[in-house]
Amino acid sequence: MVDFDVYRTAGARALAAEPLYRAEDGHYQFKYLPAFAMVMAPFARIDREAAQAIWFALSTGLLTAFVRWSVRGLPERRRSEPVLAGLAVLFMAKFYAHELTLGQTNIMLGCLLAGALLAVQIDQPMVAGALIGAAAFVKPYALILLPWLAFTYGMSAALSCSAVLVLGLLFPILRYGWNGNLKLLADWYRTVTESTTPNLTSADNISLAAMWAKWLGPGGVAAGMTALSSLGAISLVGMVWLRRLRVGSPDYLEFALLMILIPLLSPQGWDYLLLLATPAVVCLMDRWPETSRGWQVASGLALILMSFTLFDLMGRTLYAHFMALSIVTVAAISLALAVAQLRWKQLA
Repeated sequence: MVDFDVYRTAGARALAAEPLYRAEDGHYQFKYLPAFAMVMAPFARIDREAAQAIWFALSTGLLTAFVRWSVRGLPERRRSEPVLAGLAVLFMAKFYAHELTLGQTNIMLGCLLAGALLAVQIDQPMVAGALIGAAAFVKPYALILLPWLAFTYGMSAALSCSAVLVLGLLFPILRYGWNGNLKLLADWYRTVTESTTPNLTSADNISLAAMWAKWLGPGGVAAGMTALSSLGAISLVGMVWLRRLRVGSPDYLEFALLMILIPLLSPQGWDYLLLLATPAVVCLMDRWPETSRGWQVASGLALILMSFTLFDLMGRTLYAHFMALSIVTVAAISLALAVAQLRWKQLA
């Protein structure tokens, strides 16, 4: 649970009003917004082993909720809840296990976003906006859902999200004061931007930026291809959104598509962040019998390459070569396309 130790250390620093972002922390630098350190402060007050046990139990409970909500949120289900939950766990187990082992926060992120989906489904867009705003302090790239929420449910939902963001950004003033908080935000931005490029060629980075950096080498050409492919991904969401009137309940698929794009669009999209693909997997498995043979083969191969390629089975050399080719990234892209085509077939 090395990542949890990073959060706990940040919480201890917040309690003492000390700087959060320190270059000497190396790979384990704290990269979250200051408010998250404030939230983690209670874990710094208790014994490390007890804090780890509480965090693990909390993460396990949130994982249960995330899978359950991903299944129950799917409209017009063809398969039973236990079957879909079992399939989700089967295909996502690699990422769930990695997440729990590291003590990461992506399960919390997924749970907040799944809660936002359920909120819009019961006509509570302002609640959804607040949940997306809260999720941004877990991982800022949750804000990819904000334009969708604003376009689909209006400015009141977007303002709800913005209000939570403002309150969260101001929260550390209670400990650091106004000027101290501004310095923290500047340090956060510097830390995130300066650490992005060195991480692009990391084996476990499966973002679009990492894919092009591995294929072409870091530089202007790779950055240009990243921009073009990111624009293509956003355009795909736009085309799916424009066809939303062709189905009765369009929100789930659009949410699922945006969630699977989060690890691809984030420059620091580590492989375990693909646990956010859970709603996409649930949707694909539920509509599987109605999908054409070609898309069944494509999405099935993508799931196998994404979910069952394990370091322990492949060995260091083969796994390193596999990740250097960004095959997991290509598989995730294929899965996103498979989700999008369900809208063309008016299946979701």
